[in-house]
Amino acid sequence: MDSQAFLSSLGSRLRRAREESGRTASAVARDAGISRRYLTEAEAGRANPSILILARLGEVLDLSLGSLCELSRERHLGRVALVGLRGAGKSSVGRLLALDREATFVELDRRVEELAGLRLGEIFQLHGPDVFHRLEGEVLESVLAEGERSVIAAGGSIVDHPANFARLCDTCKTVWLRARPEEHFERVLRQGDHRPMEGHPRAMEELRSLLERREPLYQRCDIEISTSGLHVRDVSAEIQRLCAPA
Repeated sequence: MDSQAFLSSLGSRLRRAREESGRTASAVARDAGISRRYLTEAEAGRANPSILILARLGEVLDLSLGSLCELSRERHLGRVALVGLRGAGKSSVGRLLALDREATFVELDRRVEELAGLRLGEIFQLHGPDVFHRLEGEVLESVLAEGERSVIAAGGSIVDHPANFARLCDTCKTVWLRARPEEHFERVLRQGDHRPMEGHPRAMEELRSLLERREPLYQRCDIEISTSGLHVRDVSAEIQRLCAPA
């Protein structure tokens, strides 16, 4: 058994159960008789809780010890999902990684556009983020049904929707492609997309703020890779190495 994979799985189940209960981490930790920091570490897969602690958490969250420790997850590690802000390199890395893994490459945002018959900007402008994430959830389910061997480039905002992000984490090996805000910005501009600058004199400041807000969510991914100074080929090779069976 892969110990780290099991702890990550356990952490995801704990976090999802707490979020679904509507309770704060502080409240759950208090009722279970543990520190908030320890619960946070457990939810992140960085702690190794004892049976007694798991039993207390299960009692607080109304979960059986068996369901918390269930080994037969729905997750299929043949799927790899790339997560990160625009300009992280998800598309370029994803295409190469799919070739290396002999897998299908899917961009969730493009599938959403096809389903809606609208560009992403139009979806947000006309219908708002709630409709976008509903479509994103439908598209994700469709992609998951297509097979167990794929590389998925997720939209940067998927972490803002707990249900969609939890579903992605439960069914894929998730990889956060991390870069500095300046690199995100420069890469988008090099792609010929000048929208970040148009009418946004504080675009860089807003990007830094967005990355700071989402960073704790991105850190829930199984793997974190800094793409700074790395060629696409090197990033793909590192993901392949880290996703290889133990």
